[in-house]
This record gives sequence, structure tokens and C-alpha cells, in this order.
Amino acid sequence: MREPETVRVGEGVHLVAGSNTNWVIVREGDAVTLVDTGYPGDRELLLASLSAVGAGPEAVAAVLITHAHNDHLGSAEFLRARYGTPVLMHEAEVPHARRDFLHQVGVGQVLANGWRPGVVPWAVHALRSGGTAKVPVAAPEAFPAVGALDLPGGPVPVHTPGHTGGHCAYLLPEAGVLVSGDALVSGHPTSRVRGPQLLPRMFDHDRERAVASLAVLEQVDAEVLLPGHGPVHRGPVRAAARRARELAG
Repeated sequence: MREPETVRVGEGVHLVAGSNTNWVIVREGDAVTLVDTGYPGDRELLLASLSAVGAGPEAVAAVLITHAHNDHLGSAEFLRARYGTPVLMHEAEVPHARRDFLHQVGVGQVLANGWRPGVVPWAVHALRSGGTAKVPVAAPEAFPAVGALDLPGGPVPVHTPGHTGGHCAYLLPEAGVLVSGDALVSGHPTSRVRGPQLLPRMFDHDRERAVASLAVLEQVDAEVLLPGHGPVHRGPVRAAARRARELAG
């Protein structure tokens, strides 16, 4: 197993590059907020990344899910079942995490886009990493209240539907950081664009809403973007969202 690629972006805030997907660790004292968990196949890398910042899985106060695709949800149920870790998300994403339904790119869509650069290698990697595995969360929970959550980093949910119906970014106000999930990324193996952008159209459940959610992110006051895919982006998030909207046409 390779060493986790961890970038410290602020006091206690780390972006971890998994296998084509990122997650974020926010540590305050002995407690941790974990945003997303990578693919099912990233589990050992996830645990190693916690160790790398001086924490263990038992220190995770909650897992916050941006959205319930397998490359973000991969080890959420493992942490819930093994350590009793609450798995929190927007109320609209709760049934998605239980797998009452699945809003995820299908095999047919991937095959139809197989001619595009990077799609076939990405698809092979996704299959090998558990992209089609069954990893529902047995007891996902909606946020207990509106506004900042009582967790390390004081994360504030920002509903950004489109990629999925309940997709949610998380603002870390004191750190000046936005954890954007797949509502705004800075790269992807299937994209030749570098810098702030939406994912390719085939990945969005509702493209029109995904574009509209960029206007929500244009109102966010943060200077560092931690995306679900791609490297750390430094600079005003509102400008990054505006650039992505321009690229989306």
C-alpha cells in the first residue's frame, strides 16, 4: 500500500488524495471530522491517513458525506458498524445512502463515452476499487439542525444539488476552507481541463441543477477549495465557481 498523499491546508485541516478521489480530515484536539471516505478499496489508505495526522478511527466524531456515490461513501458503513461513528448528510441524500435508489453513472453511459480520453482507464480503476460494490449505510442520519454542526472545524453544510439530489458541500468558516465534494472540482481522470470545473456531464444526475448550484458557491466566503477530485485550489472560491460556470456554458 502506498503512503497517503496528505496536504495540510490549515490548522488541523488536511486533504487526502485517495485513488482518484479525495477525502478531508479536520482535527481539533483528540477529535476528528471526516468528510467522505473514498472508494471501498481505499479503506486501508483511509485508516493510514488518519494515523498520519495522529488519529485513529475511534477518534472520528462523525463522517460527513458530500454525496452517496461509492467513491465517497466507500468506508462509511464500516466506520458506523465497527466504531459507532455517526454518518451525517443532507436529508435528501439519506435514502440514496441507504440505496433506496441509486443516482450514479451507469455502465451504458460509460460505454457510450468510452471514446473520450481517460474514460476507459478510469472505469477499469473504478471497478477494481469497488465502484459498483454494494456499500449502503444502514442508518444514515440527516443533519440534526440548521447551520454549523457541533463537530471539529464547525462545518456548515451548503446544499449544492445536481450531481445528486442531496449533494452538500461543507464550509469551514474559521479555516476559510470549502470542502466542495463533486459540486466543484479541480480535475478528474476523464477531463482534460485543469482548474475549477464541473465534472463531465455524464456524472451529474441533474446537470441543470449542478450548474445552478455554482451560483450558490459564488456566495461562499472562502479562500481555499478542497474538491472531491483534483488538487487543492487556492484563491477565492467565488471566482473558482464563476470560472466553472463559464466553462459549463
